[in-house]
Amino acid sequence: MLGAMTRTEAPIRIVLSEWCLSGGLAGGDAPIVREGRMMLEALAADAAKESAIDVAVLVEEGRPIVLPSRARSVPVRVGDHDAALVAAARTADWTVVVAPESDGILARLVRAVRAAGGRVLAPNDRVIETASDKQATSAALAAHGIPVPAGRALAAGESIPAGFRMPAVRKSRSGCGGEGLEILSSRDGPPAPHATRLESLVGGTPVGVSCICGPRSIHALPPMRQVFTAGSAPRYLGSDLVDDDRLAARATALGIAAAAAVGADAGWLGVDMILGDRADGRDDRVLEVNPRVTTSFVGLARLFPRGLVAAMIDAAAGRDRARPSIATPRPGCSFRLPDA
Repeated sequence: MLGAMTRTEAPIRIVLSEWCLSGGLAGGDAPIVREGRMMLEALAADAAKESAIDVAVLVEEGRPIVLPSRARSVPVRVGDHDAALVAAARTADWTVVVAPESDGILARLVRAVRAAGGRVLAPNDRVIETASDKQATSAALAAHGIPVPAGRALAAGESIPAGFRMPAVRKSRSGCGGEGLEILSSRDGPPAPHATRLESLVGGTPVGVSCICGPRSIHALPPMRQVFTAGSAPRYLGSDLVDDDRLAARATALGIAAAAAVGADAGWLGVDMILGDRADGRDDRVLEVNPRVTTSFVGLARLFPRGLVAAMIDAAAGRDRARPSIATPRPGCSFRLPDA
């Protein structure tokens, strides 16, 4: 098990914030809101597994959300998210910030908490900024020998170059949840109105590897096979545990290598990849890195009797040295998004 938390007389105070549900996004029930609710409820339930943790959850006034009895809700008015987050973080031992990378929202919030003297369970600012730009992520990974799809950046309004091999994938440079994801079979059609990354379409099994990172080590959790809709605009539906030991071993090794390559040193890091058909892994490619808690947390939290939030705190505090694993997993971590 990844370290028993150091018990102190006072509980460890933790603040949980998911931007959509915590006052950052006014009203509505869009898919990103439903996904955010799943993550925030799973984070609260997981943190509450530890009696040594005092859990405070920022929740927009009037938002329906299910919290465990040990977690207290902190009401936030729409538009007051940033101020409420900073105020709560000042009196907490740790803060978890879940927010989209789009428009620099995640980076801005993490910097604000740190500037106020709060401690965030998140990678350093440089990692967040790099991972928030898919082109910069690919360049950073490739510079460290991590295999990525061949690709290039496209400016807003720029057409697909004549020599680029088709089919290809085009996706927003800054976004989350598959925002702007398109599979292009030809160069016909209008250019994207915003900055994108264009990359070769890679065949294989889509897999996500979540890593709990600390200054001394990176621990990969069991890989999850990602499920998408078919068609030219794939939509993420959910994930299932990878049940092939050889695929899982390849995914784990590649996930840890990618996390180390971008310099992850704290918090949760999600690594999305494609595992190719070759058994030696030479066709495997890392697609992107998410520098925050991802939806996979919903399923993975069901695997471990001890909380993953507690494991994140231990790792960030450097208490996980010489401990090879987090826990013995239990079955039942498959999940689908509410609208899937």
